[in-house]
Order: sequence, then C-alpha cells, then structure tokens
Amino acid sequence: MTAPVTPDQIELLIAGYVLCDLSPEEAAEFEQLLRDNPALWDAVAEAQAALEQTFSVEEQAPPAYLKPSILSAAQVLQQAVIPSDRETIASPANPDNPAMQAANSNVIPLRRWQRGMGAAAAVLIAGLGISNIVLWQSLQTLQAARRTTTTDPLVFTLERTPLTPTPNASVRVMVDPSDLEATLDIKNLPPLAEGEVYVLWTVVKPNAPVTTDDKDAILTQVFRVDERGQFSQRIAVPPVFRDRGLVQAVAVTIEDAKAPQKHLAKPILIQRI
Repeated sequence: MTAPVTPDQIELLIAGYVLCDLSPEEAAEFEQLLRDNPALWDAVAEAQAALEQTFSVEEQAPPAYLKPSILSAAQVLQQAVIPSDRETIASPANPDNPAMQAANSNVIPLRRWQRGMGAAAAVLIAGLGISNIVLWQSLQTLQAARRTTTTDPLVFTLERTPLTPTPNASVRVMVDPSDLEATLDIKNLPPLAEGEVYVLWTVVKPNAPVTTDDKDAILTQVFRVDERGQFSQRIAVPPVFRDRGLVQAVAVTIEDAKAPQKHLAKPILIQRI
C-alpha cells in the first residue's frame, strides 16, 4: 500500500463491505488488509451482526386488500402506457408521411429498450459487485468454521513419551473456552535442576491465523513443580482454544529457564488431537 491506513479508513472499509458498497479498488485494498491482519475478520463479523440485528424485523402478513389493489393498479398502467414489441411510434396526424415513416423505422420499441437497459444495468452491477461477493463468500466460510466453536470444557490428559522422566507422571489440562482459562494439574514430575523449567505448549495446525514459533507452537505456561512433583494453577490459554479445529496438540517440554521461548526440546508428555 502507498500509505498507512488509518483506523477511520478501516472502519469505512468495513462498513462499505458489509453494505456491499465497495468499489473494485476499495475491495482489493480491503482484501489485502484482511490478509495482512486476519484479526479484522472479527470486526467485520461484528459489523455484519450489528447490521443484521438492525434490519431484522418480525415478518407480518400484508392486509388482505393489498394484493388485489396492486394487481389492479398494475393492469391499468400496462394497458395505458406500454406498447407491445411490435408497436412503433407514428404521427397521429399523418402516419403515411414518408419523412415520418423514415423516422419511425429507427425507433426502438419501448419494451425492448427497457429490457436492454435492464440487462446493461445488471452487467454493470455484476462488474462492480464481484469483489464484494468474493469477500462475502470468504466471510461466510469463516463464519461456517466458527460454528464449530465450542464453549464446553476441553480436557487434555497428556500421554507419556520415551522422554518422560517418571513412569507415573501426570499432566491434565482442563480448558474453559468461554473465558480462555484452564486448570493445569501436574503430578509426579520430578523437580528440575537450577536453570531448567517445564513449559506447556499449544501446538496449532500449519497456517493457522495466529503467531507461532517454527514448530507451530504457542508458549502457554512456564512452570516448576514443588518437592512432591506437583503443580496446580489456573492459567490463561490462547484464543485458538475457542476453535478446537485449530489445535493440533498440547505438550510439555523441559527448556532453558533463560530462554524457554526458543523451544529447543522434544515433548516429554503430549496429547495429539
């Protein structure tokens, strides 16, 4: 883009999108913004929901007299002003005048002209609206995916790997997607040497619209266990847990306490989804 887009401009683009009122250039600009910042989809969805709520009214049956009144008025107009396709405009005073006949030969029948204008308008509308339709379809796909979102608790009981330090180690994570918090319950993990920490990771599917490390993982919690090998705490979890389809695994590793985010170790416990 040639210049930074201000928040006010973004709001106008979102409003134009939900109203299907973007020009092709604006639609292309907005599509690029969405690619650069997928979080904007949330604002789009909120704007669309607000629009739907604004215009959602309870359906009411029309009064019984309305239909015959409309049909009668339409019939009167049709008989009064609309000629057939074969009718041409002639001079009532002298229809046999050669000059008038030559002029009439170039007159386009009214209904045919109306159909032509309607077709041209349809083509114009289609050309201007194609970018909006593509964006609309993208939003519908996103919303369909979000319908799989769950607010039920998600329970992960991590399984041991060849690197598990004790045979009876237990890690249980119970996630509440509604408030993005979880209970992390650890048992029988040995205390670590100075300079080491346990790290809980959320591993997402490749190309998920979130920031991850080179292992598609999000650092979720750094912790140590007490002398009995236990740890229990309420922790915050990433927003991806609101759509379980994005989560690929939950794992625990042992990392350098000075730089746990480097994620150099392999899992000691893991549950794949």
